[in-house]
Amino acid sequence: MTIGKMKNSVIATVAGLVLPMAALAASTVDSLLSDVKRWLNYVIYLAFILLTLYFVWGVVGYVKSGGDEKKVADAKRHMIWGIIGMAVAGAAWGIAQIVWSTLGINPGGVPNVPQF
Repeated sequence: MTIGKMKNSVIATVAGLVLPMAALAASTVDSLLSDVKRWLNYVIYLAFILLTLYFVWGVVGYVKSGGDEKKVADAKRHMIWGIIGMAVAGAAWGIAQIVWSTLGINPGGVPNVPQF
């Protein structure tokens, strides 16, 4: 066997072993990105629900304040921070959607194939 044939057989053997692993790694990366997207959406939805409850707590406190300046100020603070938090959660969701769209990750977790 000549060196050229041996070199070709080594390359073919290495390619035969490495290429299936590369395909598996791509599948694993797709699965990982899909899982990250799902968990990030859960966290953002949970944050939005909790911030809405925080805002409602401020509204209830405002109604129940009975004109007490300290209670009114505390309730307003809850409402303002609830609104700010909801804006931040909404912005985080929007940024996450832009990132997922840029990366080409659809709900199935498989990147979009470019059309030529």
